[in-house]
Amino acid sequence: MSSDIIHEFGSQEEWNESFYFNFYDRGQDICGFMRIGLKPNKKLKDVFCFLMLPDGSVMGIKDSVAMEDNELEAKGLKLAKVEDEKKWHLEFSGELPKMHKDAEKEPVSFALDFTALNNVYDYRESVSGDKEKMAQAVASEHTEQFGKVLGKLNIGTRVYDINAMGERDHSWGVRDWNAPKMWVWITCQFDEGYAFNLTKLFMDKGEVDAGFIHIDGKNVPIMRADIVTEYNRDYSPNTVYMALHDKEGDVHGVKAVVKHKTALPFTSRDGKVVSHMHECLAKFTLDDDVGYGIVEFLVRK
Repeated sequence: MSSDIIHEFGSQEEWNESFYFNFYDRGQDICGFMRIGLKPNKKLKDVFCFLMLPDGSVMGIKDSVAMEDNELEAKGLKLAKVEDEKKWHLEFSGELPKMHKDAEKEPVSFALDFTALNNVYDYRESVSGDKEKMAQAVASEHTEQFGKVLGKLNIGTRVYDINAMGERDHSWGVRDWNAPKMWVWITCQFDEGYAFNLTKLFMDKGEVDAGFIHIDGKNVPIMRADIVTEYNRDYSPNTVYMALHDKEGDVHGVKAVVKHKTALPFTSRDGKVVSHMHECLAKFTLDDDVGYGIVEFLVRK
């Protein structure tokens, strides 16, 4: 059965069906990331869509709208499945504000095709038992896949032909953004046959590690990740050192250096900001290989 469906909704208030995509065009130094999350028991759709540009500027939106249907469409962003676990079409049309004080807006549109480069990876291949129970507050069902992203991006009068790689993330279940003390989500593509993804949750009762490294044509589960992070003054990550222990007994030493970043606030029920998600574009090195991808840290205030 395909994982690329809208699943039967659970009854919990924070039940969430989430679809996330990112891409990075190395030649033009343009990064994008976007998400639509369905929250049926709150009658809301959460949405964000951001672009990181070569001059270091960031433009984007983060909002919620009334959930009147189950379509993956909100605030000008549309995510459309073309082929199960193989291909998606991503569209946006609207205005995006720049992330600075005067919040100047520019018209933005894109039409992008995501085509998978590996089989969907299910986090259950990395996590079971007590660790699975710990992860249930942060969407217990979780799949990942990396791929090629091709298409057109328009910003104002500027037109870009996008030739990129990126990652997609699909999770469903309870999603309480403020449940973990911290979470780390990292994805990197070195080339079309070499990539990895990692999630590390820091929960009150312990840590949960999951992910894969795609090498030699297969997804190899990551069972443990040792991480040391150098932070900026705003607690955003600057440099991340990782030792990724895979199921075959190999250890992969990876270094990530942040290039561009932005921070997304998350609030409690009373509207107070209780955590920030630092979404960062990073350059990765593993032995002599160089790759690019996203370093995401969600940190409680």
